[in-house]
Amino acid sequence: MSSTFNVVARYRTKPGTTEEVLKHLGNMAAETRNEPGNISYEFFRGVEDNRKIIILESYHSPEDFDLHRQSQHFLTIGAVHIIPELESRAVTTFISADGPVEAP
Repeated sequence: MSSTFNVVARYRTKPGTTEEVLKHLGNMAAETRNEPGNISYEFFRGVEDNRKIIILESYHSPEDFDLHRQSQHFLTIGAVHIIPELESRAVTTFISADGPVEAP
């Protein structure tokens, strides 16, 4: 059985930067979705706290995620335009099995 490498990124933007960060995330998502190893890239803005952003990414392998972090768009859009505008950032990774998993 194969697996999927999943990434959950939790951001909190600095005051006054959320709209700009969301614009750049739109560009990042479009570029990332074109990467051969990417399965999906989605992001969501918090309702209770609109400065919170959650990013959900899936890749075929951890190596594909590593390639994403070395891509030109990550190094320019992410590292230059998004990350400096964050008050906090936490990235967590998970492996999920492809296909149905039965509960015990």
